[in-house]
Amino acid sequence: MNELRAGQYTSVGSYPKFFICSDGEVLSFEAVRENIMQVARAVRDYARAPRSVGADQLQWLAMHVEVNWEDPMLVCSHSGERIESAYAD
Repeated sequence: MNELRAGQYTSVGSYPKFFICSDGEVLSFEAVRENIMQVARAVRDYARAPRSVGADQLQWLAMHVEVNWEDPMLVCSHSGERIESAYAD
């Protein structure tokens, strides 16, 4: 997970990033770090055999990284904590 190593903020502009999972839910960088084993296992299993990934793993399958530009109400699906936004604060 290169994005996780790159950090919570973009390298240009320091905009806050978050993960989007395969089930459409969002995870903060803190939630992914705290649950890295579940995320890594879901990504590995999906890469091996996408159709065999169970519903319990889909919640940890981080598919995309996005910047929270202006959503002041974006919260992490795991922790319930607010995810910082670039311009809405």
